[in-house]
Amino acid sequence: GSILAITSVPDRNSPVKRGVWILDNILGTPPPEPPPNVPPLEDTTGEPGKILTVREKQTLHRKNEPCASCHKLFDPMGFALENFSADGSWRTKDGGDGGVPIDASVELYDGQQVNGPSGLRNALMRYSPQFVRMVTEKLMTYGLGRGVEYYDMPVIRSIVRDASKNNYRFSSIVLGIVKSPPFQMRTKLDENAAN
Repeated sequence: GSILAITSVPDRNSPVKRGVWILDNILGTPPPEPPPNVPPLEDTTGEPGKILTVREKQTLHRKNEPCASCHKLFDPMGFALENFSADGSWRTKDGGDGGVPIDASVELYDGQQVNGPSGLRNALMRYSPQFVRMVTEKLMTYGLGRGVEYYDMPVIRSIVRDASKNNYRFSSIVLGIVKSPPFQMRTKLDENAAN
């Protein structure tokens, strides 16, 4: 629930933040920064007197062309998680018991049809190399005790390539990291610093 909570705003969930988080932290493809002077979603209105759902507001917002090109990448991923409220609890209606039923069916930017969190999970598994690269980067960061740099990327690509021969088994990734020159050198540097 913590990721669902941090990808929300105080009073509601945020499909945009959730979609951006998935692109950035799971697939390793962060979207560009938004253009300047983008009005807040709360300022988006429809017909007078009609209360809009977050999805309806986001649909209107995407009609603005500078916004649409990026939002088509991450909005669907966030909307697939619409059943989770701002605090991560499961819900079936937007706006409480008297609200409208949640529609978590979406079409991703590559044309995949997805319905809800399990459908999104299955769709993300089709991006195995990107996902494995991100997991490898995060594990390498942890193992090295520092962020990965451009000069670590050939090693990370090699670890992912070797892990693919073992169907991306987690143990293959960990073994690749432990045997890698950056990890081996880090261990030697730490030993020298201790003496």
